[in-house]
Amino acid sequence: MPSPLPKRPLSNRPTHVIKKCQEQNRPAYIAGPMVRYSKLPFRELCRFYNVDIVYTPMILAREFVRNDVARYSDFTTNERDQPVIVQVGVSNVEDFMKFIEMIHPYVDAIGINCGCPIRDQIREGIGAALMSKPQLVANLIATAKAKYGDSICIDTKIRIHNDINETIEFVRLVEEAGTDIITIHGRTKTTRSSVPVNLDAIKTLRQHIKTVPVVANGDCFTLEDCNRIAEYTGVDGVMSARGVLANPALFTGLNKTPWSAVEMFMHLTTSYGLPYKLSQYHVVQFLENMDIPRRVIKEINECKNMIDMIDLLDKYFYLTRKSEKGFATAIDPQWKITLDSI
Repeated sequence: MPSPLPKRPLSNRPTHVIKKCQEQNRPAYIAGPMVRYSKLPFRELCRFYNVDIVYTPMILAREFVRNDVARYSDFTTNERDQPVIVQVGVSNVEDFMKFIEMIHPYVDAIGINCGCPIRDQIREGIGAALMSKPQLVANLIATAKAKYGDSICIDTKIRIHNDINETIEFVRLVEEAGTDIITIHGRTKTTRSSVPVNLDAIKTLRQHIKTVPVVANGDCFTLEDCNRIAEYTGVDGVMSARGVLANPALFTGLNKTPWSAVEMFMHLTTSYGLPYKLSQYHVVQFLENMDIPRRVIKEINECKNMIDMIDLLDKYFYLTRKSEKGFATAIDPQWKITLDSI
């Protein structure tokens, strides 16, 4: 018989982390779930820059509980991967309970996705489709809490309705059902990301949520954004997804991605493994946020494998390895050549 897993420390529970941040007179800094991109190397990179809580990508409960290939491909972790919230796309109680049974020893919270606006997900009855099924969401939470009680932590991540009163009723139901956290993306399922997030709606909902922490999601691209959102809405934490994807150091106050992020990410992705196209995408996002010339980024986008990308980075930059002095400490790009020569 394998030895039992050690219990997750209570200090890692997101509600405890949020409380600790409150004691520091600041909102909790949270890296949100992103399809494909919130994998283990990126999660650890975010923690390198003092992100308090990190999400996994959304995992489909139906596939996870039935298919061991899906389990191995969708979720990897290690002893440093904490605090972590696993986000789940689910449409029925049976799959949800099986999912929790399998995964809860490895995570610090389970996040129910009621916000993903992708049409395929909505057709499957998950993501934002759940915003029209408040009783189902409440039943998911209540059933899980009836079995596991305080041994699990549940976050309910929602969007808003066109009628804010409908959302007020939604949060009332899930709060009464026993959710531990409510995360609010201040857009409807049809609102484009180019439209500013509705902070007034988040503020209103915060005033109606009595007993659990509230996290705001949407339009957080700098630490200044984070503090402004928290102050205006009164929430306990602020989540960034697109912001940290481009700049995982944004909660440190750096408004452009530091060169250290490239070095640390290259170390993590080559140590843990990640599909090459995902690694390439992350590196390109970082470099674009540093205002690296388009010609260099184009060359990196044309690399076909990890070896070629490393060689190209080494051609243009001093890419320090972990064993070398000064690893992951530089702020500005460490050019080997002058920009005039590019």
